[in-house]
Amino acid sequence: MSNLTQNSDVRVIFEIDGCQADAFMSREETMALAQFFKRAHWSEFRGCAVDDDEAYSIRAAVGKVQDAVARSGYNPR
Repeated sequence: MSNLTQNSDVRVIFEIDGCQADAFMSREETMALAQFFKRAHWSEFRGCAVDDDEAYSIRAAVGKVQDAVARSGYNPR
């Protein structure tokens, strides 16, 4: 088992236009991310976006990742 595998229990994979990228996170980082997704509100999305359309896209993307994280067992109450 490699150090990467020992220290990182969660692997997130994105594939865009046939190009794959991944990130490795500890269980603690994954739970913190799940908590962030749970606590994030429209004001954070809108504050980071150039307009409402982009904010809605950000919210939709966060929701999809949040659902995937929850399905894998990281679903804070």
